[in-house]
Amino acid sequence: MNRDEQQSQAESEFSLDPIPVEGAPGEVLIDGVQIAEDRIPREKLAQASEHDEKVHQDRRFMGHPMGLFALFNLEIWERFSYLGFQAILALYFADAIANGGLGYEQSTASSIVAAYGALVYLLGIAGAWVADRIVGTGRATLWGAIIIAAGHICMGLPAEVTTWTGLGLIILGTGLLKPNVATQVGELYGKGDARRDSGFAIYYAGINIGAFLGPLVAGWLGQNINWHLGFASAAVGMVIGLILYIAMGRNLGGKRREVLVRAAFKPDANFWIIVVAAVAVVAVGIFFGTRSTSGLDNVVNAVTVVTMIVPVAFLLWMYFSKRVTKAERGNLGPYVLLLIALIAYNLTYFQTGNTLNFLALNKTNNNAFGFEYPSTWYISLTAIVEIIMGPVLAWLWVKMGRRQPSVATKVGIGTILGGLAFLTVAMGAAVTPAMGLLASAWLIGCYIFLGLGDLILQTSGMSATTKLAPRAFASQTMAVWFAAMALVQGLQAQIVKLFDFDEFSNAVAYFGIQGGLIVAYGVFLILVSPWMTRRIKAVA
Repeated sequence: MNRDEQQSQAESEFSLDPIPVEGAPGEVLIDGVQIAEDRIPREKLAQASEHDEKVHQDRRFMGHPMGLFALFNLEIWERFSYLGFQAILALYFADAIANGGLGYEQSTASSIVAAYGALVYLLGIAGAWVADRIVGTGRATLWGAIIIAAGHICMGLPAEVTTWTGLGLIILGTGLLKPNVATQVGELYGKGDARRDSGFAIYYAGINIGAFLGPLVAGWLGQNINWHLGFASAAVGMVIGLILYIAMGRNLGGKRREVLVRAAFKPDANFWIIVVAAVAVVAVGIFFGTRSTSGLDNVVNAVTVVTMIVPVAFLLWMYFSKRVTKAERGNLGPYVLLLIALIAYNLTYFQTGNTLNFLALNKTNNNAFGFEYPSTWYISLTAIVEIIMGPVLAWLWVKMGRRQPSVATKVGIGTILGGLAFLTVAMGAAVTPAMGLLASAWLIGCYIFLGLGDLILQTSGMSATTKLAPRAFASQTMAVWFAAMALVQGLQAQIVKLFDFDEFSNAVAYFGIQGGLIVAYGVFLILVSPWMTRRIKAVA
């Protein structure tokens, strides 16, 4: 699995009958939704329940509900558009204005891409909240897809103002869609349905197909013909996915909970404060971002500060909450160690869109048997590795049974692989003459390590953090993970400024130091894995 695959496989356990809410007279809990009894839309609820039951019994798509086909296609095209777009974004920002780019310094372009990624994950927290409290997962996903498509269309237009508008729309739309699509996959199945795991496997295959094709198509069009044509290909992909999603929407589940969520929602003062604040932040960011490079740097720095505050605030909230027991508070130590591992690994993974991207473009021999291929094609390698090795690793863990490494050890191994990816690049830079080009094998090795590390670490890390999180904060586990991923990119927005994009003179030190520290942390995790395993088993 990759980072998009672990978001919502765990089944939420909802009550089928109203449960009185203590301390809130006249309100009950149904399917995890708190609602006043006099607001329950009983007729709509009955119809939605009947619809969901039919979806659960559907077997028209390879033995699965037909709604899985809609979500499978949506994820193919959403990942196609998102990763294809991301593969050329930094290159577009840094290319000369005469070539159709925006003419920014490569370090500035890299910081922009990192800040963009950070905002996607921060908005993902809000997107999950919107789905859970206001519109339901179906409508959140639909509006997210529409907004993403509009954003890519804007990016396809050759004007700087449409670039920033499109970027803002893609951030907003992805924030709505990203945390909710996988939840919809879970809503296709009833509790205890044995088809659930294989359904997620099909869904994950769609993610990897899109991740593989996006950089190939958008990268070739953007680098060989026109940047905006590359962005337009992402728009076409997203529109295809959106059309299929709308056409097959009647086959999706989760209608019962969506009815309850919409009926329970009451826009209070806090809601409107959040809306106004969000609009103001986006408007201010676009205003200063389009005025000057210094203004843009200030926006990037502000994003970094916010990404540092949010996860710390989450952890402090957990630690000091009265709903957290003493034993659960003791589990926050290993919980934080696992989050640090996720952060450390992703500091390497997320640089595929900036430092590694520019290294591939300007300092690597991208020629195979006389064929000059786009430098962005390397980004597709992680998807290839995960498509090939995913089933192999799944078979290996089953084959090893109880002899397989513990979850904590797997996280350590995945972290080490992320560090080895950067050490591979550092070694390649060390043996390459100052005026020479890096052999493509070094970057291929880097991306193979990243793909393997992603497979091993992400799912194991999410599984363990879910178990270690305090019970009262179980529903916020994904929000904490999103906050950690935002922090990764917020930090990266500053770290990439240290890289010598012009001469690549510090490539050995830049990649070597980061890779060495990450490997060391992975080794540390393996050494403390017996203690962490005991903590995980104690709460399993």
